[in-house]
Amino acid sequence: MDKNTIIGLLLITAIIIGFTIYNRPSKEQIEAERMRRDSIAQVETSRAQSELPPAVTSDSSNEAQLVQGSNIGNFFSAGQTTQQVLSDSLTSLNTLPNLQDSTFQPSPAKKEEIVLENEKIRLVLNTLGGSIQSVQLKEHLRYTGDNLYLYEENEAHFNLDLFNRNSVRLSTEQEYFTPIQSADGKSVIMRLQNSPEQYIDFIYTLPADEYMMDFDIRVVGMKNGLHPESLTNFRVNWDQKLRQQEKGRQFEERFSRIHYKYDRQDVQKMSESRNDRKELSEPLKWFAFKDQYFTSIVVGERPFNNTVLSSEILKDSEYTKRYKAEVWVPGEIDAESDLISAGFKYYFGPVHYNTLKAYDQEITESSEKLELQEIVYLGYRWLSWVNKWFVIPVFNFFLSLGWGMGLIILILTLMVKLIISPLTYKSFMSSAKMRVLRPQIQEIEKKFPGKEQDMMMKRQQATMELYNKVGVSPMSGCLPMLIQMPVLLALFFFFPSAIELRHQSFLWADDLSTFDSLISWSGNIPLITRFLGNHISIFCLLMTIVNVIYTKYNMASMDTGQQTLPGMKNMPIFMSIFMFFFLNNYPSGLNYYYFLSTLFTIVHTYLMKQFINEDKILAQLEENKKKPKKKASGFMARLAEAQKEQERKAREQARTNAKRNYRN
Repeated sequence: MDKNTIIGLLLITAIIIGFTIYNRPSKEQIEAERMRRDSIAQVETSRAQSELPPAVTSDSSNEAQLVQGSNIGNFFSAGQTTQQVLSDSLTSLNTLPNLQDSTFQPSPAKKEEIVLENEKIRLVLNTLGGSIQSVQLKEHLRYTGDNLYLYEENEAHFNLDLFNRNSVRLSTEQEYFTPIQSADGKSVIMRLQNSPEQYIDFIYTLPADEYMMDFDIRVVGMKNGLHPESLTNFRVNWDQKLRQQEKGRQFEERFSRIHYKYDRQDVQKMSESRNDRKELSEPLKWFAFKDQYFTSIVVGERPFNNTVLSSEILKDSEYTKRYKAEVWVPGEIDAESDLISAGFKYYFGPVHYNTLKAYDQEITESSEKLELQEIVYLGYRWLSWVNKWFVIPVFNFFLSLGWGMGLIILILTLMVKLIISPLTYKSFMSSAKMRVLRPQIQEIEKKFPGKEQDMMMKRQQATMELYNKVGVSPMSGCLPMLIQMPVLLALFFFFPSAIELRHQSFLWADDLSTFDSLISWSGNIPLITRFLGNHISIFCLLMTIVNVIYTKYNMASMDTGQQTLPGMKNMPIFMSIFMFFFLNNYPSGLNYYYFLSTLFTIVHTYLMKQFINEDKILAQLEENKKKPKKKASGFMARLAEAQKEQERKAREQARTNAKRNYRN
């Protein structure tokens, strides 16, 4: 070790020791840190005491009941109220919508179910926790034919956490509430009361013929007793298991995910293929627990703070996923009445584009729009406009006529084919020109035989010169195909997301929103079950057969005489068979559309071949040879230039090799 190295190490050691001494905490800082740790320990002890199980008694029916006030009294005792607060609290109660004729009679703590329903949904509220115990969508059924519930008892949990100034936690999930029903039956208050001056209200208001409902939290008589954080933000936890609602579980899992929207920003989504967790510090406008066709959405009156969302894939036979949300709901303090309130909206309903979009109709400012319809997956952003502005309006128009779903898909397929027919015609004409030049292409291949690089370059150059003379571009048939791809891809994303197909039958398919089975089996067959599932879809099989026939016919009729790479000749047939394995689990409505589309394409190709005279096309191309040769432009010019450059490099390489051989 040299002298400079030793000096460097000594300097580094001195710097580290000096930095450590300089940053050593003072006695005051050490004492402050000790007090902070003691305070945290005291808070944790208080929380643990507040979370002890409540005392339990038994009645004549042997039902376990909570002794009301076991935890509530400890929690509410932190707040101090006056007679004026009581008066203001009663005044605030009288201002609740449609509750003027309601009566409140405190009842003993017991489990009781309260029904709140309209034409679309039926909610069951439970006095234990004061939350929604079950949600039934009346207009829909499960794939088994049973009533469709988003969740029932023990499949979802709602909990509000409050902390008093002594850091004692009140968890509403463990407490019994008293129901107060409105006279018109549209609203229910679930009240957790310690005294006439101190109570917590959960207020549920369900309008007629709506999927969206209001939920308000009101904390009365506790402003002076709550922890400062609980005055401005309520911590809410929501946990829900997703039931398997559709026959195709694998496909349902693929379309089940959590969506969320930042305040005044775009809609985001979490992973559907793996367990995922997001800690979101930015304000959140709403979040959605979505399966393939139904969803539960929580929309804040004011943006949520510090949201944690998590998604877990379940292997349970009855459930597909488990979603959790922990959010801080901003509270609003009314200084005059000692009232703290917060609220949001629940949406329990179908993932239907127009239904969700309708909630933005009365919102004029674009930045304030909810954009709930964005949870309907219609393809990539650059592609979804086709579905939004063309496919969905046309589809809904035919639905309004009362037509059957099979007929609607047939008409929609015809419309798509008619719209893209000019592009198909142009592509066919390009192939026809290439086809009539096949004898001349074969003559060029005879003139420049072999697979040597110089021969291949001369053959390719001669071919391009021929195309340039007759005015044919090899790429002219590709561009029309690329232009029509957005329409074809848009329909690929539309059918799996269209709830209108759900439980709609056609021919042998009982449900066009899922696969139809020709053959099905149980158990796991290696490789086959992984790619096909435990069934073979009839529409998918028919689509594959027709596609293979069309591919073979098209390959024979579109042969231009040019040589292709080994193995590429049968690639289209291989891709047609591959699509069978890929689409076997997809909705039968989508495979029915592809089946019709391929049939129409065969008919269209046959008719064009009958009406287009290839002799006239060849004569026109021969006439083009007599015209003054135009300078190539665009793609052809770049291709010719590239060929010349490649040929020049080949000549230089040949000269270099010749010189090297001569020297040797």
